[in-house]
Amino acid sequence: MATGADTRQGIFVKRAVAPCHPWQSRGIHSFVRQLPHRPVNIGDVDGDSVSMSDWVSFFDSDHSIYVNARHREVHARITGDGMMAHITRSDRVLDYGCGEAAYAERLVREAETLTLCEAAPNLAEALKRRVAHERYIAVMSPDEVAALPGGSFDVVIMHSVSQYLSPAQLDTLLTLFRRLLQPGGKFVIGDVVQPDTPAWKDALALLQFGWREGFFLAAVAGLFRTALSDYAKLRKDAGLSRYSEDEMRKTLERAGYRAHRHVPNIGHLQTRMTFVAIPR
Repeated sequence: MATGADTRQGIFVKRAVAPCHPWQSRGIHSFVRQLPHRPVNIGDVDGDSVSMSDWVSFFDSDHSIYVNARHREVHARITGDGMMAHITRSDRVLDYGCGEAAYAERLVREAETLTLCEAAPNLAEALKRRVAHERYIAVMSPDEVAALPGGSFDVVIMHSVSQYLSPAQLDTLLTLFRRLLQPGGKFVIGDVVQPDTPAWKDALALLQFGWREGFFLAAVAGLFRTALSDYAKLRKDAGLSRYSEDEMRKTLERAGYRAHRHVPNIGHLQTRMTFVAIPR
């Protein structure tokens, strides 16, 4: 393994830089496909079931979650700011279920290395092209992350993903993250949806967000588009997993973590929750 140098802010920092990732050649099945596709149906899951594969397909499509470029830009800034509150310059960070990770170039400046994990293949390929020039960012699929050795990361972040997982799928990932974390590392789970947050509360939060950040009219138009889009149908049919503060804390504790709720939540939706969990 070669060494590299960074001179951020005039400070010389030696790093371990792998010219290639040997685990990327391992022929194992996609980690997402290994997760149970028949979820545990409990009271805090919307709809008949939660299908991770359906949500992956949606986010891999030309969806309209962002109402315009300004919405996308501000969302990336606020999400990145929230994540940066949980990392230090010496941390090896995993962002699991990162989506387009428009904040990645900023986030890696505040970390040692950044690994972005995305299951949607088209999204992941676009992400690889965008960050190809970034020496300390790696883009991996879930199966590649699952094949990494224990203790590979100091911080694992999973933001706005838990609502698309069944409880059994979340438990599987919590076990994986506990293995991947270095002793003394931490897991940060953000945007956990609470049971008492119907869709209209998210819509109201978007309008308030748009009013503050200068895209209110686009937010109004975007809500109408979303109501007629595949997202609305998928949210109704596939549902979202929801957890109270106590339920999520107990879920993390059963998986072998010491956990507490962190305020504020990462992102603009303060009706949702962020938790910080330390492996025991």
